[in-house]
Formats: sequence, C-alpha cells, structure tokens
Amino acid sequence: MNIHEYQGKAILRSYGVAVPNGHVAFTVEEAVEAAKKLGTEVCVVKAQIHAGGRGKAGGVKVAKNLDEVRTYADEILGKVLVTAQNGPDGTEVKRLLVEEGCDIQKEYYIGLVLDRSTSRVVMMGSEEGGTEIEEVAAETPEKIFKEVIDPVVGLAPYQARRLAFNINIPKELVNKAVKFMMGLYQAFVEKDCSIAEINPLVTTGDGEVLALDAKLNFDDNALYRHADIADFRDLDEEDEKEIEASKHDLSYISLDGNIGCMVNGAGLAMATMDIIKHYGGDPANFLDVGGGATAEKVTEAFKIILSDSNVKGIFVNIFGGIMRCDVIAEGVVEATKQVGLEIPLVVRLEGTNVELGKKILDESGLNITSASSMADGAEKIVALVK
Repeated sequence: MNIHEYQGKAILRSYGVAVPNGHVAFTVEEAVEAAKKLGTEVCVVKAQIHAGGRGKAGGVKVAKNLDEVRTYADEILGKVLVTAQNGPDGTEVKRLLVEEGCDIQKEYYIGLVLDRSTSRVVMMGSEEGGTEIEEVAAETPEKIFKEVIDPVVGLAPYQARRLAFNINIPKELVNKAVKFMMGLYQAFVEKDCSIAEINPLVTTGDGEVLALDAKLNFDDNALYRHADIADFRDLDEEDEKEIEASKHDLSYISLDGNIGCMVNGAGLAMATMDIIKHYGGDPANFLDVGGGATAEKVTEAFKIILSDSNVKGIFVNIFGGIMRCDVIAEGVVEATKQVGLEIPLVVRLEGTNVELGKKILDESGLNITSASSMADGAEKIVALVK
C-alpha cells in the first residue's frame, strides 16, 4: 500500500526523523491558511499524488508570499499530473502539502528495501540525491553504497556512520545523519514497510539533516497490525477494479491489454501473461484468485475482469493443488450465467478433481473452449480474440 508524502513524513516525525514543518490542504483557502501558520518567508506548494517526478511535471512550486501560495495552489489543485511513474493518463491532484522552505546546501539519497537474494534489509545511500536512483545505478553505480543489515542486531550505528562518510555527509553533521538513519530503519521495521525512500535527504544552511521528500510503501499482508497505516489509504489514487478486488481478497492489477486472465498462484499468473505475449496477445490484468478460492470468489473475479471494457476474451488457467478444479468450474459456470458472457472464454484445468471440473464445464451448455495445456489455452484465446 502506498501513502502520500505528508503522511509518510508524519510517521517519520514520530520516530525522531527530521522533516520540514508542513500542513496538508484540500482547497486553495486551506493552502493559504497553512502558509500563514508556517509563517516562513518561503513556502513550497507540493502536489500530493502516489507518483514521483512531481516537480518535473509542474507539481512543486516555491512561493515567496501568500499571493503566490494562492496562485500556485489554484494552479495545481485539480490539475492532472503526468509523470514517468503514473502513465499517460496521469493523476488528478486533490490535495497539497504546504511546507516551509529551507536553505538546501546539498542533496543526498537514502533508501531501505528488502534484498531478496540475502533475505535481509539493505540501506542504500548516494551523494547523487534529487535524481532517480535508477539513473545513478546506470550511470555512476560506484556512487551507490549499501549496508546489509543483520535482522537480529538491526542497523548498527557504525553502519550508519560508515554510510554517512561514504556519501560525503559533512563531518559536523554525521551524528545527525546517523540519528536520521537509525530512526528511518526503526520506522521501516516496526511499520512493516516494503520500501522507505528519502530522495532527497538534504543538509541545510542552519546545520540540519532533513527528509525533503519521503516515499513509504507498506506490506499489504501486514496491515492488520497497523490500523493507523490502513487509515492512510487514499482510494482516489487506486484503480476501481483493484479496490473491488481487495474487498474479496483477490490479487488484481490492471494492465493495458485485452485478454483477461484468471489464475491461481502468482508465479503461474506471471507465466500465463508471458505465454499470452509469446503467442501475440496482450494480457489485460494480473489476477491471482489464491489457493482457497470459493465459487463465490471466482464469480467476483469474473465480474471484476469484465468490468474492464477493454477485455475481449478471458483465459482461465488453473492448476488445482489446494484449489479444486471442480470449485473453479462451478464458479466459472455461475459467473458466466450471472454476467451473460458474450466474449470468448478459454479454460485450462489441471490437478485435483480435474475430470469432475471438465465435466461440469462440458455439461453447462455454455460456449466455453477447453484447453489441454497452458500453451494450448494461450494460443486459442489469442486466436479467438483476433
């Protein structure tokens, strides 16, 4: 789950991580009032959307007086920001962060992520802050430094200090940088983050080390432990179909293709999308119904797939281990009847109760094309859609 910058900064502040003072605003008048509360000569008006690159898209403005705050707030609120991270359709700005300006001396990058190759959290740092870390990795990888963190010990102060020296934090600010990193790591672990990215981390003219931006993502599976984090969810930033899927415990992600996919298991779902592409088709979604799906759950999955007007055909690819093929078949038949399916449907079943599942489909009287293998199913649905 993603949250907004101002929400992330509120979390970091509670862990002793230094961030600029700021207030959220949903209207132009609220933005002006926020600037008055700050009482600083310079304010920054920042669009709040779940995407990076806001500055390049015109979503971050520096205001030197209240009139400029009003002008920029009016300009940004309601604007559709198109960045490198949110696709060509962009995202409408519905809230702002009005923040105090600061005397930036130097920008850095600090990030925390789980390294799956070592099964450990890694803290990364670079003195090339303010730019995409992917660009730094591609152009100057020697400027990215990493500290692999022992899960038992946690981030050790000497590791934070070494990272601060490696990215050339001024010597007189190293202790503040270490405190910053220790607090960031604590927040990452205790709040079950999947990513914590500070870009940029800045040093200021008055000797502070601040998170000028903050991107925190969270493990959806751990949200039951964090009601406060779950409350930060902004449904305006999410696809309606993905919201509906989450209500039924379905893993769904919208894509740009025209072949709807319903699969059990994330790995099989990825392989299914790959083989559809191999035969010249384009998947319209990633959809994992999980290992314990009921007929009702399968029906809801069908409805979600069909709510996408771009879908011109559906490929159901189920390997029944925990999931029984007859349950899937019942769900497919029920869903087809409920929604009045008029587009091609190809079903490949294998595993537990597969013969019973195929019998249910064959005796349904519905226009369902059976497939003997994943490749056979992908080839058939691509041909039918074309």
